[in-house]
Formats: sequence, structure tokens, C-alpha cells
Amino acid sequence: MELRVITKTDDELRLEIGGEDHTFLNVLKRALLDTEGVSTAMYDMNPEQSGGQTDPVLTVQTEAGVDPLDALAEASRAIQETTDEFQDAFQAAA
Repeated sequence: MELRVITKTDDELRLEIGGEDHTFLNVLKRALLDTEGVSTAMYDMNPEQSGGQTDPVLTVQTEAGVDPLDALAEASRAIQETTDEFQDAFQAAA
């Protein structure tokens, strides 16, 4: 996975995420929307319609006082916790 910051302000982050598709980005978007202080989380997967973009672009907007990078880190931790719980439950069921 390759990440490239396109723009970063106090309340918005646009990040190109190389090598990923809807599977990962939907999970990330949902985790971001569940993160306190995130007002908008969306991604664009249409390179042909987006001025030559070749990889998906994630946009995160936050409420005042919430750094979008911190929100992204918190959402990533939540995804990790969920996958760890799933792995534990799967191993227990086997």
C-alpha cells in the first residue's frame, strides 16, 4: 500500500491510497464515519472521470479542533481491533 497526501489542512485530508480497492476503502470509510469528530469520509475510485487519477483518493473532513490525521489513526486502530476480535473468534470456533 502506498500513501500520498494530496492536501492537508486543519480540518481536511485528501489522501491517495495506492493498490487498494472498494474492499479496504469501504471498511476504512465506515471506521472513519464511526470516529468521533469526523464529519465526512468518502473516496473516489473513478480515475477516468477524475482528471487522470490512477489510485483511489480518500477525503476526510473533521469538526473544528479534530486533526484529520489523528482521526485516520484512530479509525485504523479500530479496524485492527475488529480484525483481532474476528481472528480470536474464528480460532475459538475452529
